[in-house]
Amino acid sequence: MDITQSFYDKMASQYDKLLQDWEATTREQAVILDNIFEAYGFGTATRVLDCACGIGTQAIGLAALGYDVTASDISDGELTEARRRAKKNGLTIRFEHADFCTLEKVFAEEFDIVIAMDNALPHMLTASDLESAVKSIAGRVRKGGIFVASIRDYDALLETKPPYSPPYIHDTPKGRRVSFQTWAWEGDNYRLVQYIIDDADELQIGKFECEYRATRRQELTDLLLASGCSDVSWKMPEETGFYQPIVVARK
Repeated sequence: MDITQSFYDKMASQYDKLLQDWEATTREQAVILDNIFEAYGFGTATRVLDCACGIGTQAIGLAALGYDVTASDISDGELTEARRRAKKNGLTIRFEHADFCTLEKVFAEEFDIVIAMDNALPHMLTASDLESAVKSIAGRVRKGGIFVASIRDYDALLETKPPYSPPYIHDTPKGRRVSFQTWAWEGDNYRLVQYIIDDADELQIGKFECEYRATRRQELTDLLLASGCSDVSWKMPEETGFYQPIVVARK
């Protein structure tokens, strides 16, 4: 098991603690994505593959709007949590274990839309790994379909290479929860440690480690164009309301 799988398997039961209200976030992000899809001519009859679904934050929100959603992830722990949450919400979603570098091994079909949100692509720690992921994902998008992904604003972050991210502080019914990350940089790569401190009934401290490679927007644009996409555009948070830059690539 690689560090990414281990990170998300361990985080699966804690991931929603990064958010003030996970259920509300699923609804809010689904509306943001729905607006993007509609702008590109897609309605809720669209077939969507969320190829980095995590605990289902986007997949569940989109399914609740009526989209035909298939979801996959490399983490069995997060898939288990996503299935549980989909069932709790009365939603039918096809879940599969799949590495988005080799989606063709699991999915023979193509989809109208493929998404990979929440900074999933920068888990690819080399340029060649990222190229493999983009080719695999683009291969599951039908002609005329779109690929939608979000990454951190690494163009800005690489100017200063900050050693940590600002903390999120959430009040809970039983206390307060604080989450933050430390980043140790080596070139364009960095080792991330996610801390979650919860003082509900008793003090609980979670610590989870992973690695990322800062991906510049131009690098991802070039790879998408080289993988069969004819048009690539970036939408910044002030335009979409999403917390990260979003790329939309038409195949």
